[in-house]
Amino acid sequence: MAIITFANTKGGAGKTTAVLLLATELVRRGHRVAIIDTDPQRWISRWFEAADPVANLTVATFVSLSALPRTVEEYRTADYVIIDLPGAQSPLLATALGLSDHVLIPIQGSSMDAQGGAQVLELLSYLDRKAGIRIPHSVVLSRVNSMVTTRGLLAVKMLLQERSVHMLSTPIIERAAFRDMFEYKTFLHLMNRDRVSNLDKAILNAERYADEVQALVNSRARGAQPSPLKADAA
Repeated sequence: MAIITFANTKGGAGKTTAVLLLATELVRRGHRVAIIDTDPQRWISRWFEAADPVANLTVATFVSLSALPRTVEEYRTADYVIIDLPGAQSPLLATALGLSDHVLIPIQGSSMDAQGGAQVLELLSYLDRKAGIRIPHSVVLSRVNSMVTTRGLLAVKMLLQERSVHMLSTPIIERAAFRDMFEYKTFLHLMNRDRVSNLDKAILNAERYADEVQALVNSRARGAQPSPLKADAA
């Protein structure tokens, strides 16, 4: 079992979309996935409650700080346990990080998003320095414009490179299809191409993103250490 936590203390960073894209793609590939939804907005839980049942996908909702370790343990038979943290400062953060095999930090190309992500990175660094707890982590750039690289995005990339933070080479592109998943309450591959624009490109983006996360988690399980990468927003 791999435990993957998504964290950014700023809301609106694309965190829940990143969770849903990864989880549904892993399920489509035949893996057993459990999502622990600790976000008070319950976007993942609402999606799950309205979607058609899928045998190898479960979602735990209204999970408190005290219940989080127990809930993770209850899903030991899953291939992947994905924790979706609130987009705010929360006591859940340190506990979730300590349980994780890998932490993914979604960041948009803005200074505010970078600050929210930096708070997570600072806590990870503190745990490493003070307690000797080294938790593998990566940044995933989210809601990236496929046509234009903004100054804000360039600044975020430069800052992460200066801090030697590992970035996924696959950013999550801003796609209407990703928003439509929450509206239609279904998987990308099951949406109607006549009703959703650029669906094929969205599916390809989700597949490449999941490929990279799987390879990263598997390499960490083997003890490999990835070097910082420059994400390609094209």
